[in-house]
Amino acid sequence: MYGFSKEEIQLFKSLNNPKKIQDFINKIPVNKEPKGDTCISPKQVLLQNRAHCIEGAMLAATIFRFHNQPPLLLDLTSNPKDFDHVVAPFKKDGYWGAISKTNHAVLRYREPVYKTIRELVLSYFHEYFLDDGKKTLRTYSMPINISKFDKKNWMTSEKNVWFIANHLVKVKHYPILNKKQIHFLRKAEPIEIEAGKIIEWK
Repeated sequence: MYGFSKEEIQLFKSLNNPKKIQDFINKIPVNKEPKGDTCISPKQVLLQNRAHCIEGAMLAATIFRFHNQPPLLLDLTSNPKDFDHVVAPFKKDGYWGAISKTNHAVLRYREPVYKTIRELVLSYFHEYFLDDGKKTLRTYSMPINISKFDKKNWMTSEKNVWFIANHLVKVKHYPILNKKQIHFLRKAEPIEIEAGKIIEWK
């Protein structure tokens, strides 16, 4: 199915709730892209055993699909000095949560307790900062159903699936702050900055 092996399908079916999916994504080593930028497909994540945020999110979205849920991505964008982040949102009992692949102590899994996508996004706001403490999260997209790219073989392609990343850049994004709010943002405190330096994969 979709080009996955029987063993891979069996694995996906065993990951039958968001907790199990997040635990599985966490076990995959972070993709540090030693040979340059990548955007590898879920199949390649399994074969290469590495993933960064969008790659982990696409794999999570794929797994949700095997449980009759749409494969969704949610794009979080920062100011130009920081990196964007992509998560796989899901809905349970009417509330939003998210699967997240990150190497840091924050920006991780979100429990399905948020009534709206904006609420979910705002749960990432205070921990989204640079080493100097400046908070950088600025905009977000609505959940994007990437099944529209099935004809491009996004789940099992042997090549980088940059068309997914490029699409995320182009979709409508919604501002989190106005200019006045940005001006009056308080920096993260030294203890928060220190905690933010913790990484999972050295």
